[in-house]
Amino acid sequence: MGIVGESGSGKSTLALALMRSIPDNGYIQSGNAILKGKDILNMPVKIFDELFRWKEISMIFQGSMNSLDPVFSIENQMKEILKVHKIKSEYGNYNKIIKNTLSEVGLDPAIVAKRYQHELSGGMKQRIVIANALLLEPSILIADEPTTALDVITQSHIITLLKNMKKTKKMKIILITHDLSLIPNIADKVVIMYAGQAVEISDIKTIYNKPLHPYTQDLIKSIPNINSSSKNQTQSITKGFVDPLSIKEGCKFRNKCPYVMDMCKNTPPDFRIDGNSVKCWLYDENQKLINIQYK
Repeated sequence: MGIVGESGSGKSTLALALMRSIPDNGYIQSGNAILKGKDILNMPVKIFDELFRWKEISMIFQGSMNSLDPVFSIENQMKEILKVHKIKSEYGNYNKIIKNTLSEVGLDPAIVAKRYQHELSGGMKQRIVIANALLLEPSILIADEPTTALDVITQSHIITLLKNMKKTKKMKIILITHDLSLIPNIADKVVIMYAGQAVEISDIKTIYNKPLHPYTQDLIKSIPNINSSSKNQTQSITKGFVDPLSIKEGCKFRNKCPYVMDMCKNTPPDFRIDGNSVKCWLYDENQKLINIQYK
């Protein structure tokens, strides 16, 4: 599953909610998240920590390369994770788990394990952060901007690594990014977020060939086309900045939408279109405007 949207749309907040790691000044107002038949949002935190955190659902945090402790070796940091979660306390088993996990992310344990974070490249540090998230073999991995601050070649390696993990570990991945061009490489379904709302949930084919929501259409137009002969290869979302959080009711995109109408002053429900979902009044059968031609 890919989650795409501009900065401030709520992507990371959604991920932190799933991890029960919302900051102290926030809280989960409503909703459910069912994992292994249990609602992980409405159980005691102690139970979630013991049974689900890092064991069933783990996360690669945004800017995660900065999460490595500069005064502990990589090996000791990985041991700390295993100790906290009370996994195989025998010393020998710790080493075996660490060695296997580092190897799975394409690193040589003999070279990397004893080193400190300042001795490693950005790509190596990112692989170690991924290894930390995989230590307890979770069933769901949330990757929040896993390629941030990496060069294009290293970005490709990280995405390839995640794809391999999905196949070999039989693991579900939630990839959070603002770069829509990364999504086809790894995701089957995409959530488009705008101003804290999931405005469209569609399969990959629909997102790229026939995007439903006007915001999604603008996002697709903003992707550079290497085969284009036009000087204006991309388009931007115009009409200036409007704080979507200032819009308490109605469609939050209406101030920038080319299809805006009076109905948009009312909050749209989720309309089902060929198995996909879109939060837009254009798809209300009563509006007679559902035949939108996208170019």
